[in-house]
Amino acid sequence: MEPIVEITDVTAWRGRTRVFQGLSLRIEQGCSTAVLGPNGAGKSTLLKLLSREIYPERRQGSSVRLFGREHWNVWELRARLGMVSQDLQTTYPDQVTGRNVVLSGFHASLGLWKNHVVTEEHRSAAEMVMGRLGIGRLAERRYVSLSTGEQRRFLLARALVHDPAVLVLDEPTSGMDLKACFEYLDLIRGLIRAGKTIVLATHHVHEIPPEMGRVVLLRGGQVLADGAKEAALTGERLYETFDTPVEVVRANGYYQALPASGRKSRPGDHRNGRTAGAFGERPS
Repeated sequence: MEPIVEITDVTAWRGRTRVFQGLSLRIEQGCSTAVLGPNGAGKSTLLKLLSREIYPERRQGSSVRLFGREHWNVWELRARLGMVSQDLQTTYPDQVTGRNVVLSGFHASLGLWKNHVVTEEHRSAAEMVMGRLGIGRLAERRYVSLSTGEQRRFLLARALVHDPAVLVLDEPTSGMDLKACFEYLDLIRGLIRAGKTIVLATHHVHEIPPEMGRVVLLRGGQVLADGAKEAALTGERLYETFDTPVEVVRANGYYQALPASGRKSRPGDHRNGRTAGAFGERPS
C-alpha cells in the first residue's frame, strides 16, 4: 500500500523545547492508526508536522514525506489530508454559522471572507456532508452557540468536503458528554468502514474504535511501541507509557484502562523495566 506518512530520523522543536529527536514513523494507506500517549508526549507536535504548521530541523537523511512527497503546496495538501483539532475548534470567530464553518474548508480559513468565492458545487458538497453527519438542521446556528459535540461534527464536515483520503483527528471526543462521545465515535467507525484512513491522536484508550487495528505508544517524544492494538494495549505497556499501574478491560471491541485495584507502584520501577504490584508481581 502507498505510504501516506513517512517520517525518517526527525528532530523537531516547539519554541526552545526539543520534542522529537530521531523520530521515525510510517503509516500506510488503509492502516488507520491511533497515537496514544500522555500530555506532553509529542502528539500535538506530530500532528503539526503532518499539517505543515511546523517543520523539522533540516539535517541530512531526515525527512517528512506525505503521500510520497516531501514538498507540498499547503493548500493542495489540505485537500488530501483532512484535519480536526482542538486548536481549530477554539479559534473560530463567534459570528460564524455552522454552514460557513463547513464552507471555509474549501479555503482552509477560519470562516468566510469577502475575497472567498463559494460556488454552487461547494454549497452542494457542504449540504451533502452536513446531511450525512446529521447537522443540516443546525447549519444557520452560530458556531459559538453549539455544543462541543455539535461543533466537532461541523469541523469534521469541514474536513470531509474535499473527500480526503486521510483524516487526522486530535483528541476527538474531548469535552463531550457520554452520548455525544458515543455518537461521534460511531461516525469515526463508519468512516473507517467506508475506506477512510484515520490517524487519531489521544490520551484516552476508550477513544480508539474497534476498527482501528494499529496503536503507536508515545512518551517523551519517543515511540515506546508500535504495532497491533492487542499487543500495545496491555497493562504493562500502558504502565510504561503513562507511568501508573492500570488494568485493561475489553468489551464490544473497545479497550479501557482502569486503576489497578489495591496496587501501588514504587518510584523508579518503570525505569528499571519493573512492574511491581501492577501485574500480579509482588514488590520485593
